Amino acid sequence: MSDHDWTEVVGAIGIFALLITVFAVTVVQIAKTRRARYDGARSDDYRRLAETAARAQEENARLLASLDGRLGGMETRMGALERVLREVD
Repeated sequence: MSDHDWTEVVGAIGIFALLITVFAVTVVQIAKTRRARYDGARSDDYRRLAETAARAQEENARLLASLDGRLGGMETRMGALERVLREVD
């Protein structure tokens, strides 16, 4: 082989290596971009879930306070009823 033939082979290998490198870098960057987009969407879902859970917890606390008030009222009336029943006996 002549020097010219070797130069063509080395050039072809260099261009092939360059194309493989560009392709690999492009694929990696696309994958990173897609992963970042999915992570952002997932964090939005978790934020919405946390907000929903906080609202549900506030509603449960309100209902529990209401039930506590009603139970206190029933306890007072039950005590009065017991007093009346003791007086009747």
